[in-house]
Amino acid sequence: MRVTINGEPRDVAEGTTVADLIHHLQLNDRRIAVELNCDIIVRELYTTRLLADGDEVEIVHFVGGG
Repeated sequence: MRVTINGEPRDVAEGTTVADLIHHLQLNDRRIAVELNCDIIVRELYTTRLLADGDEVEIVHFVGGG
């Protein structure tokens, strides 16, 4: 199935969760925020929220500074 991640179309397998996607992209889930179809997904739901064909995912990285 096809989803859009930060504006770029990508193919993902059926049954892919937000957590699976984060792992596949090799991201640290503690330093990002995930928006799915304009809704922010809380970290506790990453392992259960399934992606669907046509979903739009935005992933924002937090950067520390001082």
